[in-house]
Amino acid sequence: MTATTLLSTAHALTASGKGILAADESFPTIEKRFKVLGIPSTEENRRAYRELLFATPGLGEFISGVILFDETIRQKTGGASMPETLARIGIIPGVKVDGGTMALPGFAGEKITQGLDGLREKLAAYREQGARFTKWRAVIGLGERLPTATCIEANARALALFAALSQEAGLVPIVEPEVLMDGDHSLARCEEVTRMTLESVFGALFEHRVALEHMLLKTGMVLPGKECRQQAEVGEIAEATLRCLRRGVPAAVPGIVFLSGGQSDVAATERLNAICAGGGAPWTLTFSFGRALQDAALKIWKGSPANVAAAQAALLHRAKCNALAVQGKYSADVESATV
Repeated sequence: MTATTLLSTAHALTASGKGILAADESFPTIEKRFKVLGIPSTEENRRAYRELLFATPGLGEFISGVILFDETIRQKTGGASMPETLARIGIIPGVKVDGGTMALPGFAGEKITQGLDGLREKLAAYREQGARFTKWRAVIGLGERLPTATCIEANARALALFAALSQEAGLVPIVEPEVLMDGDHSLARCEEVTRMTLESVFGALFEHRVALEHMLLKTGMVLPGKECRQQAEVGEIAEATLRCLRRGVPAAVPGIVFLSGGQSDVAATERLNAICAGGGAPWTLTFSFGRALQDAALKIWKGSPANVAAAQAALLHRAKCNALAVQGKYSADVESATV
């Protein structure tokens, strides 16, 4: 796999006015979301739901890539594999490759992401199955005396090794160190921890000789904790987020894709719009939302084939709203309009 191909894939994923759909929910996560709506989490229901998302007419106008789950990349729709189905409509297929989080031994309340064992072989198989990019998520929690430097550094090194292995396999890595919204921390504290995390991650990436031009960063917006008494205005969030990224992310990285991290769909879009409207960033800024793109569609679908068209319309609307937000063109009028 040539460097030119990796570079072109990274740029295609951050194409102007497009973002990435994260549809890589693990078994426990999708079961939890299905259960609220009374949908049994069977393999067929999971396949039908992902098919609904990917078959949405016009989705490729606003979505550049889709992150798949291991089960989904192996499933078929209409006689074709999910990656083939996506590629046919101009959407780049990718896959989540980490094995989820586990408790970090000796560090109460902190987690490390697992999945490095056998990863080289798995990446080669995913490449054969049609994946063109990968994603690995690390989680950094905030709390009293948390996070520790050990937790940040351990996750940074795992992210760096994942990225190096992905590039070796001809896959563009999306490196995702997520600073969680849970807690009562302030906006300033989130900015501080996010900057520390980014510095550690990029230090590890340098040490592992990862080509920054051939990767993407997936990160959260700088936000106060959900339980913080003093919530921040949209403009404050945009200012803090851009300041933090300018201090922590090298300009060689071609793109930064924001995760929604538990924000409501409209709030995530409003904040994305404010961040992208500022201009002057050395990287392309866009989105890689999961729940903030899917939530309305899932609630409409409820497992019924009769609701597919309405659910797809809801997904397309959210995708369009966010595609406009990355151009700084989102507004209340756009939100209230139909696709």
